[in-house]
Amino acid sequence: MAFPLTIVRHAARVGAALLALSALAQADPQHGIAMYGDPALPPDFVSLPYANPDAPTGGRIVFGEVGGFDALNPHILKGRAPWGVRAHVFESLLTQSWDEPFTLYGLLAESVETDADRQWVEFSLRPEARFSDGSPVTVEDVIWSYETLGTQGHPRFLGSWKKVDSITSPGPGKVRITFNTPDRELPLVMGLRPIFKKAQWDGRDFAESSMIAPIATGPYVIAEADPSRSLILRRNPDYWGRDLPINRGRNVLDEIRYDFFADAGVMFEAFKAGALNSFREGDAARWADSYDIPAVRSGDIVKSEIPHQRPTGITGLVFNTRAPVFADWRVRDALIHAFNYEFIAQTQTGGQDPRIPSYFGNSVLAMSHGPAEGRVRALLEPFAADLPPGALDGYALPVGDGTARNRKNLRIAAALLEDAGWTPVNGKLMKDGHPFTFEILLRQGSAQYQAIVNIYAEALQRLGIDVAVTTIDSAQYRERTNVYDFDMAFYTRALSLSPGNEQMLYWGHDGVTLPGSLNWMGMDSPAAEAMITTMLNATSRDDFIAATRALDRVLTTGRYVIPLWYSNISRIAHVRQLHYPDTIPVYGDWVGFQPDVWWWED
Repeated sequence: MAFPLTIVRHAARVGAALLALSALAQADPQHGIAMYGDPALPPDFVSLPYANPDAPTGGRIVFGEVGGFDALNPHILKGRAPWGVRAHVFESLLTQSWDEPFTLYGLLAESVETDADRQWVEFSLRPEARFSDGSPVTVEDVIWSYETLGTQGHPRFLGSWKKVDSITSPGPGKVRITFNTPDRELPLVMGLRPIFKKAQWDGRDFAESSMIAPIATGPYVIAEADPSRSLILRRNPDYWGRDLPINRGRNVLDEIRYDFFADAGVMFEAFKAGALNSFREGDAARWADSYDIPAVRSGDIVKSEIPHQRPTGITGLVFNTRAPVFADWRVRDALIHAFNYEFIAQTQTGGQDPRIPSYFGNSVLAMSHGPAEGRVRALLEPFAADLPPGALDGYALPVGDGTARNRKNLRIAAALLEDAGWTPVNGKLMKDGHPFTFEILLRQGSAQYQAIVNIYAEALQRLGIDVAVTTIDSAQYRERTNVYDFDMAFYTRALSLSPGNEQMLYWGHDGVTLPGSLNWMGMDSPAAEAMITTMLNATSRDDFIAATRALDRVLTTGRYVIPLWYSNISRIAHVRQLHYPDTIPVYGDWVGFQPDVWWWED
């Protein structure tokens, strides 16, 4: 069909205008990208603000870890790979500054580009980027890594990969990813995928656990790996990226060693004996009264306290709601009341650290404990009929009287259990002819957790509940938790100042049945998923904060975890030769701090 000339000209003008608008919507390639606003550091920055650009090279740090390993690929579900490989051997296209909530700067990529709606992202590789064997990092390596991780890697990669429409190379040294789902975090998430050398995996099953040392691009290489005993990483003298501004003052220790122990107590004794030269202390009471040793008195061991401003996250006993006994929120609420927190905290830590009030406590993202208001309430009200009690009206954890008996809270617990259909019969709680029994799963070497469970089990017995405590080694623990074969277990989820796609892995519907997710509690909440989706698509910091506070309410009032305590400092004892900068990042002692910006100097 022919069109009048005036219509053709008009269409041409409209098309040109749309192309112009499209060009304006596309930002120029940048040195970094922030979740909101612009990166804090300019293109010509010298180093990260919490790194010492003049730090000398040399020295070694020796850590202790409880457990062991039997694999060296930390990016698949099978096997147990040590954290150090993931942190120090692999690199990604972008890397995070831990002094900003969520900002990434170029690493393997020299620039990043996206459109105003973040429907796509394009990375330009640094031509000098090299694997540890000296071979160049190619576009083919990058695309293969993304596709393989998305289809064969650990389940944590699956959720984001489902949102990828295509991954292509629009030109030499360029990788472009187009998305099929609105999600403003995706350009950042995709910038953090580890990059593998494709050729190393020719003819091999990527998803199969093995002790093959991966060829990657990071500042350290695997020097020795003795399964379940030790791992030694050595600084690569030919590391391609050592002179980049993002790396100045980082990764300067010659050696990072991890020694593995079956028991945390034995590990602490090894530190006191000098076998380890850095030790993170999680017990405030022990920090206060168990470091009066000659090395500390002489100054050979330094006790450092590192402040932070990150959320509390959640640490405690998690209910597996897949187990019928824990499907009812009233039962979970009863068992939270029965947990004598004040008494347990006093006996275990001297009560020095405060209790975790909510998942995002200690931060601007935390819920208030009164009624939901304003934007938070508006986000939650469409789900009011299915929300747990307290989500809209207000909720706070029960407080005991500090005595061993905890009578008031046990009375409340008994009433909740009766309301849920559990009746005492000859000293045992019964429902439909079945006694109330469940198992608490523990990992070997967790002496403090064992002590906590012992106190808790005694209180539950007074309610007529029988508890079986099962202690297993790290390999069995991983196998059972991967398939959610437990009733209750100790559980930790660290949370950042910029929560995003990982929240679906933690709390999303897929994790109810998908093995290896981090949704140990088996929660299936449309409200939680809606809040996460709102977070991912928020275009302002205020909307993002409101959605996160709403999510915090859904999680906390769901009564999925019996929270323990947290600290707004990290406690690190270390030899005096190990130093860290005066400027502490907002995340404190977190990923990217020790050993990354520490150095050795007599």
